[in-house]
Amino acid sequence: AARALVAGGAQVALWDERPEGRAAAEAEGLPVVDLNDADWSQFAALMLSPGVPLTHPTPHWTVDKAKAHGVEVLGDIELFARTVNAAPEHKRPKVIAITGTNGKSTTTALIGHICARAGRDTRIGGNIGRGVLDLDDMHGGAVYVLELSSYQLDLTSSLHPDVAVMLNISPDHLERHGGMEGYVAAKRRILLNQGKGDTAVIGVDDPWGQRICTEITAANRRTIVPISASKAMGRGVYALQGLLYDATAERATEVADLLRARSLPGRHNWQNAAAAYAAVRGLGISAEEAAEGLMSFPGLAHRMETVGQVGRVRFVNDSKATNADAARQAMSSYPKFYWIAGGQPKAGGIDSLTDLFPRIEKAYLIGEASEAFAGVLEGKAAVDLSGDIATATARAYADATAKGQDAVVLLSPACASFDQFADFEARGEAFRDAVQGLGQLQPQPQPKGVRA
Repeated sequence: AARALVAGGAQVALWDERPEGRAAAEAEGLPVVDLNDADWSQFAALMLSPGVPLTHPTPHWTVDKAKAHGVEVLGDIELFARTVNAAPEHKRPKVIAITGTNGKSTTTALIGHICARAGRDTRIGGNIGRGVLDLDDMHGGAVYVLELSSYQLDLTSSLHPDVAVMLNISPDHLERHGGMEGYVAAKRRILLNQGKGDTAVIGVDDPWGQRICTEITAANRRTIVPISASKAMGRGVYALQGLLYDATAERATEVADLLRARSLPGRHNWQNAAAAYAAVRGLGISAEEAAEGLMSFPGLAHRMETVGQVGRVRFVNDSKATNADAARQAMSSYPKFYWIAGGQPKAGGIDSLTDLFPRIEKAYLIGEASEAFAGVLEGKAAVDLSGDIATATARAYADATAKGQDAVVLLSPACASFDQFADFEARGEAFRDAVQGLGQLQPQPQPKGVRA
């Protein structure tokens, strides 16, 4: 954000509460200013990192200072949005924005892959990969495919996506939004500025999505495409038993056999595929090109990614599963598995996964959630308080090997990573390193995702 602002001629003042963050800014020659002592009357806006609390549990002290001095608070997505809105129409790029509790990253990467395969000049970023202001300069033929978190949407007011995708909603980040109502309101902001000619793709497999779809249908301005991975619909895009149907015209037509899409296993990925198909069709990409893109998608790192195999034991990296609903998607895909779980716990913990506990051969618990998870699993699954990724991986491998059968060791933590790692990517890489350290690996193709 600072680099983009400087390039645009703005004066910036950077502050980070971590010394290493300040040192990194100074090493680039960017001005570091202690905002505790700064003259806030000189500031036009405070650009907040999405990870810094805006309202809950309590506003960050910089937010309080900004409000006291009448300084606007915004995020990098909002700056991007204003830049797009200010561009002449012939220079304005197309924007596809994706949010939801689960599946955002896979769907964003999948949409980007389809757009790129269809010959569009595609940039992918936001809450995945590169920050939006680090992407290549915009022009009229470009397509920006942006994953947006609820934190980012809270800081955004003027984004006008040509296609907005809301995959699903389930309880998450409630402490940051003051409860479920605040969380849903943040997600809904992706639809705020849409109108005639725009497309809204809404997942209707949960009650919140159903309600939002009904409410915006009553507004009757944009094109609305409901999506489902659990039921046939008279209108929309849906997947049943792995077959994807387009029912946006007079009759439903089968457009893809997702059982043949190697990197899109399971019903949760069928919802992702339905969303991606509907989104790119809203941009004018043909049904044939969309279906081909679904089949050729290489997958996403840290999401049900096979990182190696030792003997008869396969290791699956699902570090992106930072809550119970996300972990359910991976756990439901295997009849039996050795489960590495834990980290910084989310509201509700793993209580909602009780029906899947019989599939767990043994659970290897790490991080802050270890004791609490062990209590929930007591009497329902064998537990090992491993403490860290390396120990958990080694013990799971030893137990799986001792059985002498084909086995899966699944890292699907159902927790945030911040107790032991900078982010879920670092946690996934630690798992990959631990697997590599077991030796005698049988090489596996690694999906690289989509890079801008």
